[in-house]
Amino acid sequence: MDSILIVNATIVNEGEVFEGDVYIRGGRIEKIHKGQVGQNADKIIDAKGSFLLPGVIDDQVHFREPGLIHKGDIYSESMAAVAGGVTSYMEMPNTVPNTVTQELLAEKYEIGKRKSLANYSFYFGATNDNLEEVLRTDRENVCGIKVFMGSSTGNMLVDNVKTLEGIFSNVDMLIATHCEDESTIRRNSELYRRKYGEEVPMELHPDIRSREACFLSSSMAVELAKKYGTKLHILHISTANELELFDNLLPLDQKRITSEACIHHLWFSREDYKIKGSLIKWNPAVKEESDREAIFQALLENRIDVLATDHAPHTIEEKQNTYFKAPSGGPLVQHSLVAAFEFVKTGRMTIERLVEKMCHNPAILFQVTSRGFIREGYHADIVILDPNHSWRVETSNILYKCGWSPFEGHLFSSSVTHTIVSGHLVYEFGKFDESKTGERLRFDR
Repeated sequence: MDSILIVNATIVNEGEVFEGDVYIRGGRIEKIHKGQVGQNADKIIDAKGSFLLPGVIDDQVHFREPGLIHKGDIYSESMAAVAGGVTSYMEMPNTVPNTVTQELLAEKYEIGKRKSLANYSFYFGATNDNLEEVLRTDRENVCGIKVFMGSSTGNMLVDNVKTLEGIFSNVDMLIATHCEDESTIRRNSELYRRKYGEEVPMELHPDIRSREACFLSSSMAVELAKKYGTKLHILHISTANELELFDNLLPLDQKRITSEACIHHLWFSREDYKIKGSLIKWNPAVKEESDREAIFQALLENRIDVLATDHAPHTIEEKQNTYFKAPSGGPLVQHSLVAAFEFVKTGRMTIERLVEKMCHNPAILFQVTSRGFIREGYHADIVILDPNHSWRVETSNILYKCGWSPFEGHLFSSSVTHTIVSGHLVYEFGKFDESKTGERLRFDR
């Protein structure tokens, strides 16, 4: 279909909430009207009683392809993403092989072109010795450079100060970092291994991957960014301590140092390990309730700029191992929007702020071309959310290839009914139209 007309929607965009219609043609938003557009279309969707939002842009996912496709792949995880209202994603380089050469990056884009139901971009990975390759990255066609300053293995762990200075001083595009001090984590690991052997209780994960480890690494990254004027984006903030590193004084498009929070750090706390165990084992760790509340407040105060997932699936068999053998990470893209909307339902966040943090701000921060807003002339990336259609997360409705969710058993009060990706109605009431794949993201840099 070439044209879609969405009528009677409650449109949320750029701080406004209003009733209106949206007309889409040729993959773009052609007309937005506060009231009725009064136009025919190949497909008409009546969104009365539902919110019409820009598609969610998730700036941090691990879709596991190539090399780890027993956990997830670009097709399976992008399917889960569009079912959850995520129309665009930025995927990480710690696949097998690591995405650390331009040739491997190009191969990944070819996979995305063939298989992704959502729009896509892939980070280029920095290592201890690939600066020349890093500098070849096309800033207009790649979302950013990823630096693992902790919690990685082999050559993708970059925590040598001289190596980091080389990256921060030479790269002229956004650097996204995972910040945990590896030496602190190793010291803590050995301490608890001596005490418990392999049977470390999962609730001690935040003591091993401690707040000190997070702050040491995050503060180093901020110091380097200030020294060299680098555009730095610190991912998955997990402690109250780190919040002092960020300000809320500048508009987002003028900030050089920004940060992201993830759904799981707003939802879970240390107490939840008793029930969820390794299912909520992430790096950085879910920590104290006080950290959770501080992160939430920082999101509202604009010290934290983006809300995303760090979607990172593992099989349930892998997760059922003992502490040191159970991998960190969990699947979230299918449930991130409805989970965030629970904060709206309880009055902790406005729907306008949700859209700002999950849709507008990733587009502004990464300078995504013509996406992230409901604007005439923009790509039609649109989600319709029914705020009153509740559903329970069960094995039968989980779309992740790994087949489980940390939200299993939870009753969400809202549901995604339609997802439009680049003008294509890919998801409608649980059914997928896979006749068109998503598009590669471009960046105005």
